[in-house]
Amino acid sequence: MKKQFVAAGFVLFSFMLPLKASAAQFSGLYVFGDSLSDDGNVYNLVGFPPFPYSNGHFSNGPIWINELAQKLQLDSSPTLYTDVAKGVVPQNGINFAFGGATTTSANTISSLLPGLPQEIGAFQTLLNSTSQSADQNGLYILWAGANDYLPTQSKDFIPFTNPDTSLKNISDSLRTLASLGVKNVLVPNLPNLGNTPLVRSLGQSDGFNNLTKLHNDGLSQLLKKLDQDPSLGLDIISVDVNSLFSDPTKLGFTNSVEPCLNTVAQTICTNPDEYLYWDPIHPTTRAHQLLADAAFSAIKAKSVPEPSTALGTLAIGAWGAAAVLKRKRKQTLLTTAGQVPGGQSTRIKVEN
Repeated sequence: MKKQFVAAGFVLFSFMLPLKASAAQFSGLYVFGDSLSDDGNVYNLVGFPPFPYSNGHFSNGPIWINELAQKLQLDSSPTLYTDVAKGVVPQNGINFAFGGATTTSANTISSLLPGLPQEIGAFQTLLNSTSQSADQNGLYILWAGANDYLPTQSKDFIPFTNPDTSLKNISDSLRTLASLGVKNVLVPNLPNLGNTPLVRSLGQSDGFNNLTKLHNDGLSQLLKKLDQDPSLGLDIISVDVNSLFSDPTKLGFTNSVEPCLNTVAQTICTNPDEYLYWDPIHPTTRAHQLLADAAFSAIKAKSVPEPSTALGTLAIGAWGAAAVLKRKRKQTLLTTAGQVPGGQSTRIKVEN
C-alpha cells in the first residue's frame, strides 16, 4: 500500500509542479519609477497633480499598479513611501515611485523631489534601519526613462538625446537591487514617446520614436544580460509596452492623438475610455488597465515552466509510477506461484 501511495505521489507531484509555478503569488509590490507608477507620493508632498486628476494619480482614475495588485490577489495596493516615512506600517509592499523622476538624481517636477537613485536609496535605508534584506517573495517593479528624454520646463535637467546614460543608470539600479537581495523584477520598456500629444504638437514625432527604439533595443539586451548573470540572481520579467500600444485602434481607442484633458482650454472629453491619453503625456485609466493585463500575462508566462521541462517532469513522474507498479505486479505473481499446492511446478515467467 505504501508503494502504491508513493506511485500515486509521483504522478500527482508531476502535475503539481507546473500548476504551482503558474500561480505566482507575491507577498507584495515594491515600485520604483516615475508618474506612470506614482500612486500619490508627489501629491502627498506638494499637492500635485490637482483636480481633475484622480486621487493623486497622473490619470483620470486608478493606475496600472492598482490593477496589478488586484490581479495578484493582494488586498490593497502597496503603501506609499510618503506614508511609510510618517510611520505607517507597510502593507503589500511599498511604492517608492515619484512623478517627474528621471534615472538620474534629477526630478523634472521639482528639485525637492527624488530621482530613481534616491528612490532606491530610500529602500536601502529602510532595510538598513531594520537590519533586513529585501523580501525575496516580493515583486519589484522598475519603470523609468521617459522623463530622461521628454521635453521639460525644468531648469535642473536637460533631456538626453541618446540612451547611453539612461541605460547605464537602469543597469546600476538593477544591480543595486540585486545586492540588497531582490530576486523578482518586472521591467517594462517605453511606449513611443513621439506619439504623445506633447511631442506631436512640437512636430518631433519621428525623432522621439527613433530615440525610443534605441532605448528599448538597448534595454532588451541589458535585461537579457542581467537575467543570465548568475552572480546577480535576478529573475527579470520584461513587459513590451511599446508593442502593446503600437496600434491603439485595435485596443478600442477612437482617439490616440489628442488628450482627453485639454490643459490649455481646461476642457475634458465626454468619454475618457475612448482616449489613449489623459493629458499630453500620461495615459488614461483604460490604458493603465490594459498595461496591467499585459504585465500580469508576462508574469504568468515567466512563471510557467518551459514545455520541455513540464513534459520532462511528467515523464519522470510517469516512469517512477510505472516502475513501482511493475515491481508490485512482479511480487504478486511470485507470491501466487509460491502458494501453488501439492509440490507442483512453480516456474512462472514474469514478463517485463
